[in-house]
Amino acid sequence: MNTIRYNWTKEEIIAIYNKPLMDLLYEAATIHRQFHNPNVVQVSTLLSIKTGGCPEDCGYCPQAARYHTNIEGNDLMSVSQVKAQALRAKASGSSRVCMGAAWRNVKDGPEFDQVLEMVRTINKLDMEVCCTLGMITENQAKRLAEAGLYAYNHNLDSSEEYYKEIISTRGYEDRLQTIDNVRKTNVTVCSGGIIGMGESIEDRAGMLVALASLNPQPESVPINALVAVEGTPLENEKPVEIWDMIRMVATTRIVIPETQVRLSAGRTQMSREGQAMCFFAGANSIFAGDKLLTTPNPDVNEDMKMFELLGLTPQKPFIKKMQPQTVEAEDSEYSSLGEKPKWSRPSHVIERNVEASQKSK
Repeated sequence: MNTIRYNWTKEEIIAIYNKPLMDLLYEAATIHRQFHNPNVVQVSTLLSIKTGGCPEDCGYCPQAARYHTNIEGNDLMSVSQVKAQALRAKASGSSRVCMGAAWRNVKDGPEFDQVLEMVRTINKLDMEVCCTLGMITENQAKRLAEAGLYAYNHNLDSSEEYYKEIISTRGYEDRLQTIDNVRKTNVTVCSGGIIGMGESIEDRAGMLVALASLNPQPESVPINALVAVEGTPLENEKPVEIWDMIRMVATTRIVIPETQVRLSAGRTQMSREGQAMCFFAGANSIFAGDKLLTTPNPDVNEDMKMFELLGLTPQKPFIKKMQPQTVEAEDSEYSSLGEKPKWSRPSHVIERNVEASQKSK
């Protein structure tokens, strides 16, 4: 039986990534079967509850206000709108709803209170609730936990070194601090990254070192293939080869054996055969629904046909961890502190990000 390791080196991970493919797949599939049922895949639905207008400069993101990407922005959705979407997701086989808001960080106030109500509402539908809202403080994490949050997503995106080539408006340390704040509660951590942003294999390994070094390791690791959106600084990056995706999934499975490896953005560019190899390599979670925040995603009926072909079944909710209890707002132990945390603003300049923002003018 494999034991969990927290001390992987970049060199070890690069050696795994570069193994002959058949050996890599065999090792990953073997480890996958030790820790998971290979025929069960967790299905999540991602919902953009507040789209566009983000003040960050993430080079991959069409929701950054500074880039001209034809994304239709919308204000925060209502609780009833979110409930309707969650019921639709549940009917189509999803066990988790992940709500994303294009914020730099959570600000205490009416909008955050509204998100807490959304969390309570979805948890009462017996679905796992995940949020990705940017950086959060310890008190905000505790308020989310109390509302019934199951998971919090905060991706590391890349290695610490390459991160500086993609984002200049916040530091890597802030990401780790947010994950640390979530860990002070009973909420699980979802954290992964994106490949195909021009990074090296060393950077991919560096990201896995950072994720595998977290103790405990994230319960969910999304592996995204960049969807290059016109108007963003990364609009000219070539699509990721399926072989890179398979290798990244397999390597993640070997290095972080207990996690759910999620095949995330970029699935529309993958054939069924390619996705099947990713499942064999250890992916056991997908995002379903026709959109991932703002980028296209395979139709849920197509996914269910693929599941049938491959003999896969959707995972039921709360298999890995018990359903959290929802505490109503009036019974809450934690309240708004009106915090104004000092999240970092690194001062370096990323030329392509600056160029892309000037184009939009």
